Amino acid sequence: MKASRTCVNSRREKILESVRENGNASVNNLSDLFQVSQLTIRRDLQYLEDHRLLERFYGGARFTDSCEDQQSADDQRQFRREKIARYAAGLVDDGDSIFINTSSTALAMVKYITRNNIKVFTNNGNIINEKIPSGVTVFLLGGELRYKKGAMVGDFAMNNLMQMTARKCFIGCGGIDPDTGMTTELLNEVNLNRTMFERASEVAYFLAEGSKFGKRCSFVSCPPQLVTNIITDGEAPPQLITKFRKMGTQVYQIGQKAL
Repeated sequence: MKASRTCVNSRREKILESVRENGNASVNNLSDLFQVSQLTIRRDLQYLEDHRLLERFYGGARFTDSCEDQQSADDQRQFRREKIARYAAGLVDDGDSIFINTSSTALAMVKYITRNNIKVFTNNGNIINEKIPSGVTVFLLGGELRYKKGAMVGDFAMNNLMQMTARKCFIGCGGIDPDTGMTTELLNEVNLNRTMFERASEVAYFLAEGSKFGKRCSFVSCPPQLVTNIITDGEAPPQLITKFRKMGTQVYQIGQKAL
């Protein structure tokens, strides 16, 4: 029986903590510690190395200064994403219905919602692992599940989406640019993203951490003239913020750098 994504992520976090505390660890010791096969540990170490959180060597892994720097940068990005998510949650009012796409930043806002009688319509399968506030009811679109990202896509998801409307829409993106608009690397999410902001009766917000500005992914989900509201952080390039504002886009820039 396959381990759940939550269990796998928890084990990998504990492996990283063990390697960090001891400087290094062997596959044998980690296998004994977590009561899983050595093959599973090697896969975990490969995943952590791919994310530059540790460095593998024959028979084990070590924690290095470069890993520390990468982790610090990742922590800073996560801090900024959480700030954006918390601000976005504050824009939700009692009785709202909202669309949320497969963005991790958009998903993070759900746990910060404090209002009541909220309906969340989403194709983000990862929401099942989130803490859902008591005033929130979640409706999953269903469809083909893309496991790596937890995205629900395809005709089934689109058909269900076409039966829904929402007051507000919160969409994350792969990239956002005043000349290109909102873009993504995933073709099968383009129409779902586009339909969400089109079926939002009141307002659509685009959530974009500063590093997403100026980035142009392969597929356009929303042209620049329809990007009416952006929520970002203090790392967003000032020249691009200015250009968006000159186009009439409302840009909410949250905070500066983490303390």
